[in-house]
This record gives sequence, C-alpha cells and structure tokens, in this order.
Amino acid sequence: MTKPFKQHLIDPEICIRCHTCEATCPIEAITHNDDNVVVDFDKCNFCMDCIPVCPTGSIDEWRVVSVPYTVDAQFDFLELPEQEDFPASSPEQDSSIEALDADVADLLAQAHAGAGGKSRAPDSASKPAINLYNAGKPAVVTVQGNYRLTSPQSDSDVRHIILDLGRVPFPVLEGQSVGVVPPGLDDSGKPYLPRLYSVSSPRDGERPNYNNLSLTVKREDQGVCSRYLCDLKKGDTINITGPFGATFLMPDDPSAKLLMICTGTGSAPFRGFTMRYERSHGDTAAVPPLMLVFGARTPESLPYFGPLKKIPDTMLSKHLVFSRVEGQQKRYVQDELKQQHENVASLLADPHAYIYICGLRAMEDGVEQALTEIAQGVGQDWITIRDQMREQGRYHVETY
Repeated sequence: MTKPFKQHLIDPEICIRCHTCEATCPIEAITHNDDNVVVDFDKCNFCMDCIPVCPTGSIDEWRVVSVPYTVDAQFDFLELPEQEDFPASSPEQDSSIEALDADVADLLAQAHAGAGGKSRAPDSASKPAINLYNAGKPAVVTVQGNYRLTSPQSDSDVRHIILDLGRVPFPVLEGQSVGVVPPGLDDSGKPYLPRLYSVSSPRDGERPNYNNLSLTVKREDQGVCSRYLCDLKKGDTINITGPFGATFLMPDDPSAKLLMICTGTGSAPFRGFTMRYERSHGDTAAVPPLMLVFGARTPESLPYFGPLKKIPDTMLSKHLVFSRVEGQQKRYVQDELKQQHENVASLLADPHAYIYICGLRAMEDGVEQALTEIAQGVGQDWITIRDQMREQGRYHVETY
C-alpha cells in the first residue's frame, strides 16, 4: 500500500513574490529561485505561521500525494498540478486519505484569523500576464520622474515615481504589482530579496498610450528598497520584475460598483482603478460611482490629496478620514464605514458590488468588525456574505 502524504504548496499564478512567507517561516522551509516561491516538503512541519501573513492567499494550497513534489519540481511549476487521483484501494488507505483532507481543513480553520484568505479574480476581469521578468532576467527601465506627494511639513515622505518602459513589453493591469531588487547585499551577504510595489497607474500607462507605469512609495527609515526608490533621479535606470498578481483585479463590467478601503500607500492600486474608470467612462454621470474610504494621519500625509479633490463626486464618492489632526477626534476607516452604514449595507446586498481592501494589516480587524456590525444591522451575517463574495471574485484583501 502506498502511503499518502499531505503536502503544502504555493500557487505560482496567484503568488506576488513578496517573500513575506519566506521571511516569516521559523524553520526556513520556504525558499525561492528566480521564478517561484516554494515549500520544502522535507522541512515543513505545518506550523501555519506563513498562512495569515500572505497578502493573496496563494499559500493556501494543499495536495494529498503518493510522492511529494520536490523543491526543484515546484520551481518549474507554471500552475499548480491537479489533485492526484488515488485508485480504489483498501479501506485503510481510503481512511488515511480522508483523515489527511480533514487535517488540512482543520489547520486552515485555525490559521485564518483575519479578513484575508484566498480570493479569485472577478469573472469579467482581463487575463493578467504573470512573472514575465524575474531577478535573473529583470526588465531594465528608466526613471521618468520622482515627485513628492506629501507636504514638506509632513513627517511622511511619499513619492510618485514614473518608470519609462521604453521598448520593453510589460503588460500590467490595475491591481498588479512589480518587484524591485535594491542593489547591494543583506547582512548575511546575500542579494536582497525583491520588494513588491503596487502599480498606481492604469493599464494604458501613466500617460495614455505611453509605455510607462507609476509606483507609490513611502520612505521608511529602515527600508532599504524604499530609500533606494525615493532617492532615484530622473534618468536613473532600475531593474524590475513581474508583473505579479492574478486576483486583485478590476471587473470589466459596466454595472460593477466598487467599495475601495485603504490606508496610506494602499491607495496605489485604487488610483489605477479610478484612472481606468475615468478613461473608460469619461464624465458620464449614468455609471455607478466608485466609493473610496481612505485613511491617513493628516491631510498633509495623505497621498494624492489634491488630485482626489478634483475627481467629480459623480465618478468617485470620497470619504477621507484622519487620525492625527490636532484638536479633532481620531477617526479611522472603520469609523467612516459605520457612518456610511446605509450605503455600505446596500452594497453588501448588491450582486454587482465588489469590495477591495489594501493597506496596513492593522486595519483588517477594524474593517472586519465594522462590516460585521453593518451586516447585523440589516439582519445578515457578514462571514456568510464575505465568503460568498470571495468565492464569486467580489471580495479582495491585500494587506502588509
């Protein structure tokens, strides 16, 4: 009798190569090459520490196998293999396979504590290109501009960086990310891992029909890559990888209604969403408006504060909240969601509504609680709604 094994895998189509799982794994069971991030079967002890930190849910993949996939085999995956079919065998083997399936379900139930989890792309979304360029063969692009978005008086230095792709084919959709490999070596003498940044421009470029894209980057005092990017000058060249991400995508549906919830640089993909919406619909008032709930410490530290004000309310319903304005009560995105409970409740009941959450991981619990209360207020169960929306490609979370 062939003994079945439970194996932890990572979906290469959904993984955005942020390496958060690899950095989190306490026993170094997760590794990578230029193409894929994988789990070493011989090392993994199913501690599940990697599950809640994954921003896409790509790490929620499991197979019951007769022969475990090696690390080298996983490096060559373009997509996940189908679940292996076990031939009819003894009752003992059938019982063993059922027990492994149940064990996986129990482990996942214990690991998922937040609003994240594995999502799927909207049915109407365009098909994304994935992993065209890697650390071994990156795309070499030129800095076209580097502009500070936040006030010089603000303690938050957020930059809008435009990258000229030249003749490099780099098809990217709103909601996807690119990797940047900072120069130099880490403390262990190894090259730095790529850092992931959401694209903040629409698919046809920062400037329409130009082969360029933009990133939104906040300078972090200890951030090797953020400091590298924020210090770039016009004309500098950098290496990028990607594009990455196959689920956090816009629906291509004229009846779609979007609720976008973000903090800080989590606004990047929503800038791309909004620009795509504007270019697709013009100033047509008949289309459903997008709804944006955007949190920051102060107006001075909120990226794109000025441009946001110029977007007509018929196109974008803007709800800006600040937690550190002197003389004012602290307000967070969850507070604004509760204040807008009637609008949010109507979206929860609408089969054409989509929810996108992007920003600091600390926001998840507050948003989850707010949506729970709003659903309860209309006699509904948020967990049921959330899981149904996720299964339908209408609920997306990317936090970090």
